[in-house]
Amino acid sequence: SKGRLWVGHQRVNSSSENPDPVKAKCPPVLVDDVYLNGPTLDVNGAEDFIRESMRIITEDAVKKATDVREKVCEWHSPEDLKELLDLQLTDEGESDTRILERCRDAIRYSVKTTHPRFFNQLYAGMEPYSMVASFIIEALKPSLYTYEVSPVFTLVEDAVLRKMREVIGWKEGGDGIFNAGGSLSNMYAVNLARYHHCPDVKELGLSAVPRLVLFTSQECHYSISKAAAFLGIGTKNVYVVPSDNRYIFTEWLNVRVCDQGAVPFMVNATAGTTVLGAFDPIEEIADICEKHNLWLHVDACWGGAALMSAKHKHLLKGVHRANSVAWNPHKMLMACLQCCAFLVRDKTGLLQRCYSARASYLFQQDKFYDVSYDTGDKSVQCSRKPDAFKFWLMWKALGSKELEQRVDRAFAMAKYLAQEVKKREGFRLLMEPEYANVCFWYIPPSLRDLPDSTELWEKIHKVAPVVKERMMKKGSMMVGYQPHGDKANFFRMIIISPQVSRQDMDFVLDEIDRLGRDL
Repeated sequence: SKGRLWVGHQRVNSSSENPDPVKAKCPPVLVDDVYLNGPTLDVNGAEDFIRESMRIITEDAVKKATDVREKVCEWHSPEDLKELLDLQLTDEGESDTRILERCRDAIRYSVKTTHPRFFNQLYAGMEPYSMVASFIIEALKPSLYTYEVSPVFTLVEDAVLRKMREVIGWKEGGDGIFNAGGSLSNMYAVNLARYHHCPDVKELGLSAVPRLVLFTSQECHYSISKAAAFLGIGTKNVYVVPSDNRYIFTEWLNVRVCDQGAVPFMVNATAGTTVLGAFDPIEEIADICEKHNLWLHVDACWGGAALMSAKHKHLLKGVHRANSVAWNPHKMLMACLQCCAFLVRDKTGLLQRCYSARASYLFQQDKFYDVSYDTGDKSVQCSRKPDAFKFWLMWKALGSKELEQRVDRAFAMAKYLAQEVKKREGFRLLMEPEYANVCFWYIPPSLRDLPDSTELWEKIHKVAPVVKERMMKKGSMMVGYQPHGDKANFFRMIIISPQVSRQDMDFVLDEIDRLGRDL
């Protein structure tokens, strides 16, 4: 079957130009109507296909996708896109030529998050070293649970975690693990804090614990509530402290919690909130946690990158006092998705004790090497990608100094944009940016002379969704929007990529004005 990588039994002895002479002399072996002689993958054909697909990836997913003259996205409705992609799976496979066309289509109709004018999420931009690391990972297909099956990547993860703990300020060591997302890191933290407070919960379950409650700030990530629901703590046992009185909650502890028979066990602080990019006062929170013997977790998935900057690390002052930290290098530091670390100050093996299941087919204790390098038993997952390699190769290539410059430049670019917003008619800044989140309203000319009133803000609330629709359909850029508390819809610009220039900041404001002037 010409143009196909998989060959049938009629080619089992001729899958290459120089077939194995020993196999060629073997009589055919048939088991359950399946021929077992020779391989069924044409390796030479596979190499050709991979080489051609890499050419397409380089041209379309790297070069074009990072070209500011190209569209950020080619928008189609779900129903139209289903027709364009032909998503149906069939009994018979397609030719390699057709599959390469499928690859082109997948790239063509996808959002180009590496585009200089993609500002929609907490990740963006093209990182070449991390991208190559991702290719290597996919080519080798390693799984990170034992040293014997993944020796290089086990050591790489250990080295990266050590360095990240050093950056946090845990000079005496600690523990940690990379996992499948910041939400999972926060879930690790809640469960580990509960286990630390009540170790019997691992074997006896919820019957072994009293009614436990945890505290978090009002702007925390929704994964904290999800963790409480998933782990059986209950969302109503997540006490949200109002933003206007952040973590001054001694009264809450004494009156609202303890007098109700509940037992506090953890406080979650956020370093870099999703919408506003705000930072909780970690030092003050740490004082309270020490006083009341509470586990302190810092969700620094977004804001952890500030630790790389001598100029901005003060935003996380006191983070070294935390018991655990979540930090996603795939955000501000631009490692390829996903790349998420959960770090623990404890160095007594608490993480291992909490999650260990001692599977005898993986974690034998009589191996011929040091089994302390078998890290899989402190993970919720079994199969686990070596995501740390994507950060390690990038860090090796750039060094800490260039990573610091990357962070500092993002801060400076956010400051520039905020200044421009304040200068321009029709734009209003929500707040001075604390991080790389710049939040602002666009007010069309038709609304600029109206008095400040509920009616005005109801009309402004409708502006951002229409402008967002227009920019998506035009493909010129992507900027997120959302309401916040009693605030009407506003734009939230996230500035990360070193590909972004001052001209791109000017373009965003100009384009929003072009797209919304008639509203």
